[in-house]
Amino acid sequence: MKVLRHLRRDSRRQVVYDLLLWAVLSICITAMGPDPFMDPAGFGMVTAPREALAAVAVLVGRRWPLAAVALLLPLGPWRFSEGFATVDLSWLLPRRNVKIVPLLPTSPFIIWYAYLTGRRLARLWPALVAFGVICLVGVVVVLLRGGDLALWVSMVTALVGTYLMPYLFGMLRRKLLQQRLQTRLSAEAQARLRERARIARDMHDSLGHDLALIAVRAAGLELAPGLAPAQVKSAGELRLAAADATERLRKIIGLLRDDADAAPLSPVGEDVSELVGRAADSGMAITLDLTPGSVPALARAVVQEGLTNAAKHAPGAAVEVSLSPYRVRVRNGPPRSRPTARRGGLGLAGLRERVRLAGGTLSAGPSGDGFELSVTIPREGEEDPR
Repeated sequence: MKVLRHLRRDSRRQVVYDLLLWAVLSICITAMGPDPFMDPAGFGMVTAPREALAAVAVLVGRRWPLAAVALLLPLGPWRFSEGFATVDLSWLLPRRNVKIVPLLPTSPFIIWYAYLTGRRLARLWPALVAFGVICLVGVVVVLLRGGDLALWVSMVTALVGTYLMPYLFGMLRRKLLQQRLQTRLSAEAQARLRERARIARDMHDSLGHDLALIAVRAAGLELAPGLAPAQVKSAGELRLAAADATERLRKIIGLLRDDADAAPLSPVGEDVSELVGRAADSGMAITLDLTPGSVPALARAVVQEGLTNAAKHAPGAAVEVSLSPYRVRVRNGPPRSRPTARRGGLGLAGLRERVRLAGGTLSAGPSGDGFELSVTIPREGEEDPR
């Protein structure tokens, strides 16, 4: 039942194709045998069995092309009367006209199934066994005809041209398609990694910043006068919960982020003024010094990273933001409450890569009793300061 299921055609088109293939192959077999009108007996004894054999070969050839090659072995190029080329080898052999790659009307069908064998058969040993049997048949044919050296040349070229070369072309085609598939799968995997990295950056830039502002609001409530002890405790628990959520977000980003993927060069969302205003509305003590002129393209990313770090590592600290056309600086003072976030996040690493790709320099470190993040973008025409 399993064999019959494999022999079943998937569509009517395949059935019509195989019927036409068998019909053409039968015509070629008939042309090779006795005349059905002049010698009906010879036609029935020689041609009819060959056509039945061809029908079985076409039936199994779609699923098992090597079986079709074996079934068509009696119809192989063993006559040596016609060939792809005729060569004069009188300088080497007694005969002048030696057939190179002998051809019969059925040879194109055998070549096709040999090609399909290399194209579809992944294992090598069945093809080696079949080719060994074919070589043995060729040797027997030559010996039965007297073993003339010219016959050996014709037989060897027949084996190479009819069986070996089509099989090798099919195998090469299979390898190329496998390589193309692997390339496509690799490109899809790289696309997934880039998308994961983009999601990680978006989470860090937006959700991480929002969680930090929630922690800032909670810290402001803790320090607000007139609150009952229970309310102060609830505000502290809210600040700790926001810090824990930020830490879990950092771990998730560590799983999603692809270190080999370059950071994006263009920020998204609100501008710097709106970002600073939203941070001030959340309770952060922040001042903005904006020098007239164009703002660097990386200004929002730098300011967002600076504000996020200040909210996480220096709760309640005063923050100063200054922008000029070629420099962005974010500085915070000492924290007013105990920081809850851990060090070692990926924000500065990603920002440093953005600045590097833009041709600028980034410096981040302690400044007095606080911390300062500064980015300098060279003016157009200036040399890279590095």
